[in-house]
Amino acid sequence: MPITSEVRDDGIRVVTMDQPPVNALTVQGWFDLADALDEAGRDQATRVVVLRAEGRGFNAGVDIKEMQRTTGFDALIGANRGCYAAFKAVYECPVPVVAAIHGFCLGGGVGLVGNADCIVASDDAYLGVPEVDRGALGAATHLARLVPPHLMRTLYLTGRTIPAADLVQHGSVLEVVPRERLDDAALAVAGEIAAKDPRVVRMAKEALNAIDPVDVNRSYRFEQGFTMELNLAGVSDELRDEFVGEK
Repeated sequence: MPITSEVRDDGIRVVTMDQPPVNALTVQGWFDLADALDEAGRDQATRVVVLRAEGRGFNAGVDIKEMQRTTGFDALIGANRGCYAAFKAVYECPVPVVAAIHGFCLGGGVGLVGNADCIVASDDAYLGVPEVDRGALGAATHLARLVPPHLMRTLYLTGRTIPAADLVQHGSVLEVVPRERLDDAALAVAGEIAAKDPRVVRMAKEALNAIDPVDVNRSYRFEQGFTMELNLAGVSDELRDEFVGEK
């Protein structure tokens, strides 16, 4: 199963993405991830979620090959709605979400991480939003939660990546550890949260979302509208075909 979810005795629920070869999630995968996070929030035994991944990297975004194999706009609409649902599920999960990232965290991966409450990374982790190169727009909303405005614009417009270690100075990544220590580091932070009174923590999460200066759900949905325009103009198909042809 690409998405698995297991709650531990201490109230930490571990949600894992495992979609070889690069954790580029299919349309169904994004909805499955959203469902797993929604289920975690409904379960009163869950005190905190650790969102992690197996394989070469944390997440490579949308499965572009699936999109190019599908005629019409069904896969595009599905990916838009699936990503929206998954990002929203992270942000609105009633309990805190700790993201544990390794290797690459690209596109949709940044959407997930940018909406998390805490980020721990391995020393090989890097982040980027290659949407402009793929003829799509999105996740600037979430990248803006990780880096200052002008750096966000530079990364977004150039498609450059940034090491997770560089984000520690910006305060968006809590700590960077060797790859073999990543799960332990994420579980340690999650354990601190899980040890608190869950009634207070759930209310604190709700309060923190309520005072956010940007409505991340509406902001991301606005970005997606430009993706649809680029697709209708034929630009996105052309660039995705080039990307698939390079593989």
